[in-house]
Amino acid sequence: MKNKLLTIMLSLSLLVFMLAFLALIYGDTLDKQYNVIGIRVATLLVAFASFVSSTTFSFLIYYHNRTVSKINDDTNKRAELFRDLQFASSNYSIIEFMDRMLIYNESSRYIKRFIERGITNFHMLKNDVSEQDVSVNPDKYNFISIRIPFRVIEGKMVSKISFDKITFERDQTKYIFTSPTSHTQNTVFLLYNELTKRNNVIVNLVFLKESSFIQRESLNHFTKIKININITSLLGVQVKGVVELHFTNPEQIEGDGKNTYRINSSNFTLTEMPKVININY
Repeated sequence: MKNKLLTIMLSLSLLVFMLAFLALIYGDTLDKQYNVIGIRVATLLVAFASFVSSTTFSFLIYYHNRTVSKINDDTNKRAELFRDLQFASSNYSIIEFMDRMLIYNESSRYIKRFIERGITNFHMLKNDVSEQDVSVNPDKYNFISIRIPFRVIEGKMVSKISFDKITFERDQTKYIFTSPTSHTQNTVFLLYNELTKRNNVIVNLVFLKESSFIQRESLNHFTKIKININITSLLGVQVKGVVELHFTNPEQIEGDGKNTYRINSSNFTLTEMPKVININY
């Protein structure tokens, strides 16, 4: 469109120039035939040619400035992107789950907040569970908590961790837990233990009592746990990845009903490169 407009303007300018030039050459003839009107026509053509030429020149300057402005904007965006990538590449956090994972009954205080006040923070539901039904029929469901110690193995201090999905595997059967419909991601509770000097993630799971996922009076063995995780550093850089936990299953139930799983390996696979985000609490 711009090239077409420029071509039209140049063609009109050339036409006007030719007419003005001819009017100047044949000025005497025009004067004799049309008296003073011929000179006025020639002068008008010259003035119009001057106008067209100045307009064309102004258009070329405008087009050039606009092109330069776009180049500058693109350069600034690239520079800003580079700065973000450079900042993200040196301020992310990578964690490793370690030691022992605990599974135990959830505190009645948080169950009450979930049922009576609808506060679903720090809870994940099995994929066949309805959030509304839990609030209406809480007696049909089990509420348990999972606590896993972790440490930062690379990068900065962690400010926030959220889970997209947790998958437990047992004998080729998968038990999948996701965030409630009111959340796109489920933020886990971060707890620092003053006695052990370790950081822990705590998340609560909700499932039907008739489910074979957890049986309160028996040992609950699992083959593997897979966690889709988002880790945000203190400086607002987030990484996304998948954690696979392999562990030793418990041989006995502890006195308070806990199942303790010794973690033998924790594999973290990065699924998205670090990026700067706005932290919302």
